Amino acid sequence: MSSFASSTGDSDRQRLVEALEQVARGDRAALRSVYDATSAKLFGICLRISRDRELAEDVLQDVYVKVWRRAGRFDPAKASPITWLAAIARNTAIDAIRKRGRRDEVSDDVLADFEDSAPRADALVEQGQDSARVVDCLDTLEGEQKRSIREAFFGGFTYSELADRRGVPLGTMKSWIRRGLARMKECLGDDRP
Repeated sequence: MSSFASSTGDSDRQRLVEALEQVARGDRAALRSVYDATSAKLFGICLRISRDRELAEDVLQDVYVKVWRRAGRFDPAKASPITWLAAIARNTAIDAIRKRGRRDEVSDDVLADFEDSAPRADALVEQGQDSARVVDCLDTLEGEQKRSIREAFFGGFTYSELADRRGVPLGTMKSWIRRGLARMKECLGDDRP
């Protein structure tokens, strides 16, 4: 099996871009190619976030349904194909957890007090950041900022969960992530207000 997901080669990336373009035109065989090339990586994301193999399998199926429906929205000028697919997997897994009530959720009243005006990491990725640039910028962050942002984005943890894991106050965790995202935004050259 050729793995678009594990290779950083331009030819593998281009083949995945072309496959997604074919999926956008309704080509089922192309969807199968995308699945074969990326399912292991996306399943890993779903499993890390859900911490439940059966749920991760269900989520992965939902991910490819979304890919089928949304392939026409993919823009290779804005993100690498695997970054786009990983964002769909991450968001779908988090939504599935919320629907099933698998994690303690904070009430909406409390969330309003902690509203973060900084763009979410997945929004930055979706809005046009190439995965290599994001990784490079993430690597420039300090230890706790980098670790916290990675776990929030790729692990699906909330601020509260991360604060508990590190044994720090919630405000400290929010500060680490907010400052890290601000530094990433600066590194990525996003100078919008």
